[in-house]
Amino acid sequence: MAEHPQRGDRTCLLVIDMLNTYDHEDGDRLAESVRAAVPQIVRLIGRARDEDAPIVYVNDNHGDWRTHAEELSRRALAGRHPDLVEPVLPGDADPFVLKTRHSVFYSTALEYLLESMGVGRIVLTGQVTEQCILYSAVDGYVGHFEVSVPRDAVAHIYEHLADASLEMMERNMHAEVGTAGEITLRRKS
Repeated sequence: MAEHPQRGDRTCLLVIDMLNTYDHEDGDRLAESVRAAVPQIVRLIGRARDEDAPIVYVNDNHGDWRTHAEELSRRALAGRHPDLVEPVLPGDADPFVLKTRHSVFYSTALEYLLESMGVGRIVLTGQVTEQCILYSAVDGYVGHFEVSVPRDAVAHIYEHLADASLEMMERNMHAEVGTAGEITLRRKS
């Protein structure tokens, strides 16, 4: 695939929808999977900081247009599983993008932000594999970003749908799917 002429050579770690109260129908089922993914997400965040790779947090605003990172963090820490939120809280210097739909790109400023940082490759972490991660991978691919997904740093509600989603990302979007340890934070091409 030819590289989009505006894409840079940096890799950005995207942390998606981790500020969650888990106060919804599938909250407990999701929390089980998140519990396994959090240590890998924490490791990737640490590696990104060590390697000076940008980290961008993208989170659903849950329909509240007056909210911001600090408020979503506060709500999530007061939710049902603060132990899953605290280790992955955004740092003060981390860019934060609000979203309202499944894709991190849909009606957000994320693409502009990534372009301004010289990003050409994105590493998707967070939740939910068969929803927001999948749709974000589609939009990233369509937008000519290289896409990587560490399978152990994304959480699912339904494992069989997550497995199918990861296979679709790899086959249809040419995403690099591997473990957090295998995924580099440097651009491959």
